Amino acid sequence: MDILLFLVGFIFMVLGILGSFLPVLPGPPLSWIGLLLLYLTNAVPNNWLFLGITLAIALIVFALDYIIPALGTKKFGGSKYGVVGTTLGLLVAIIFPVLGIFGIVIWPFVGAFIGELLNKSDSKTAAKAAFGSFLGFLTGTFIKFLVAVIYFGFFIMKAWEYKSSIFSF
Repeated sequence: MDILLFLVGFIFMVLGILGSFLPVLPGPPLSWIGLLLLYLTNAVPNNWLFLGITLAIALIVFALDYIIPALGTKKFGGSKYGVVGTTLGLLVAIIFPVLGIFGIVIWPFVGAFIGELLNKSDSKTAAKAAFGSFLGFLTGTFIKFLVAVIYFGFFIMKAWEYKSSIFSF
């Protein structure tokens, strides 16, 4: 059973890293599930404090991924219309993945741009706010990737430490 939990946990770790870039998969929470599965083996002693802290981080990063593009829009001079446009663009990308992976980048940008144009901003200001949305997206993706890779490192270290117990035949 330990080997099965390890293998499924490893799959979740890989999915977590992929989820850092793919909008369909919630990267850090999937990575956390991989850690949880490793700690559920009989070989690795439970550390509920560690699991609780890593869960909190995964959930915070997951939530920030939806907030950071809007903050980027606001930072680059966007109005509430631009922030709302960014959020609506992000929802369009998630609900209607028309442009695939690129939609998660394009739709918030388009949403911020249209939102600023509706606010009677000139196209230069609208483009600047939309660029802020794009930078926010890149920042969120980087943070998700960083957390997923760190969790993968924790997974490998613990698996290596208890390899003889996990893979005892």
